[in-house]
Formats: sequence, structure tokens, C-alpha cells
Amino acid sequence: MNIEWLLNYNPILLALGATLFTWFVTGAGSSMVFFFKTINKKVLNSMLGFAAGVMIAASFWSLLKPAIEMSEENGSIPWMPAAIGFLSGGAFLLLVDKTLPHLHMGLSIDKAEGVKTSWQRSVLLVLAITLHNIPEGLAVGVAFGALAHNPDVGVLAGAIVLAIGIGLQNFPEGAAVSIPLRREGFSRLKAFNYGQLSGIVEPIAGVIGAYLVLTITPLLPYALSFAAGAMIFVVVEELIPESQTGNETDLSTIGAMLGFATMMVLDVALG
Repeated sequence: MNIEWLLNYNPILLALGATLFTWFVTGAGSSMVFFFKTINKKVLNSMLGFAAGVMIAASFWSLLKPAIEMSEENGSIPWMPAAIGFLSGGAFLLLVDKTLPHLHMGLSIDKAEGVKTSWQRSVLLVLAITLHNIPEGLAVGVAFGALAHNPDVGVLAGAIVLAIGIGLQNFPEGAAVSIPLRREGFSRLKAFNYGQLSGIVEPIAGVIGAYLVLTITPLLPYALSFAAGAMIFVVVEELIPESQTGNETDLSTIGAMLGFATMMVLDVALG
């Protein structure tokens, strides 16, 4: 497939289009609520494990590795921007995690994290998923923003692969939001709306990420690593623990392995 013609477009518009795609896939996953009222725990754990594997692979192959290579080309210490950006991304998500009220799946309302609030359980559940859609959108935006400094087909292909990978893991996330809400008494339409709205932050974060990279050239290696650190924080803080609840932990582990392998193959073969 010839994708060179995409290089003629503004990277911000490309980032917007890509993150609108990832939001659409979140909505597609949320639409499963029209077909299922409950979701098998084994299936849910497998899907969450798959999402974790995709995010881990994307963090290295699509973000950290390019950041290190860019630092080498710029003549700076290769590991420094990657390390600083990575830890800064984790610190940012930690701050958001401590501030934004949210509730992880499967926990009672008294286990809600962040600033204390009287918000309903359903809102807190949606906010938990919304929290890890922020670094995903940011990662895609930064990847497309890199085209402004290196308008190469390989860079473009890598950004597209990252968007596809994020989209793949957004499908189970959308289902993981809407179906539990349906089980709690929401109508199918309302549960779907809540689920797909959890992905609306991705286009916003994507445009912001691409714009920052375009306007501050030396920021790119740090921005790529920042997005990677934020995504790894989400994986370790939320996705892996949630995927390991119950007795069938092997399924979530297999899901993570498959997710990592899928993203790795996409990135190496196509990017």
C-alpha cells in the first residue's frame, strides 16, 4: 500500500485523523453492549491482558526506541532524553491518578482513588478508563508530530502502526466499560454512550501532542519517551492488576503475550 501521499498533509491533521480512528474503535468495542449484558471474566481478563501487551510493545518499539535513535543522531547522550521523558511521563500519570477521582473495575465504591467525591460509581468507572486513554492519544499525536522533523515514509508507517495498535487494544477497553455498566442497570444506549465517551480524550491529547512537537523541535525525544512512561504507568497500575483478578490468571498472561507479539510484528513488519 502506497502511503507516501499522506506526507503532504499537516501532521496535526494526520494525528487528529488517527486518534479519531482510535476513538471510533473504542466506540465499536462499547457497541458490544447491544449484544451482551454480561462479559465472561475469563474473556475480560484475556482482553485486558492483550491490551497491556500491546501498550508495553508500543512503548518500546514505537516510542522509546525511536527516541533513543533520535538522541544518537542529534549527538546527545542517547539514554538521557529517554530516561528523563520516561520518568516524567510516569510522574505525570501518578499526579493525575492521585487527583482525578476514578474507580478500577471490580472494586467497591469505597475503593475509589483520587480526590474524594460524591460522584456515582458509573462516572468513576468511566473516568478510570478515560485516564489511560490520555497517554494513548498523546503517543499517537507525538508519533505523527515527528513527521514535521523527519518527513520519512518509515516514520509515517511507524505512526500508523502505533495508531492501529492502540486501536486494537481500545476495542476490549470499550467493551470493558460499557458491558459492566449495563450489568449495573444502565440502558444499552446509555452504557454505550458512557463507554465511547471514555475515548474522546484521545483526539484531544493527540492534537496537543502533535502541536507541541511541531512547535518545540528539541522536545521530540522527550515527548516520545514521556508518552511511553505514561503508558507503562497505566499498564502496571491498572491493566495488569485488573487482568489478574480471579483464578484464571494464565489467560491474562497469554493475552499479554499475544498483545505484545501482535504489536511487535506490526511495528517491525510494517513500520
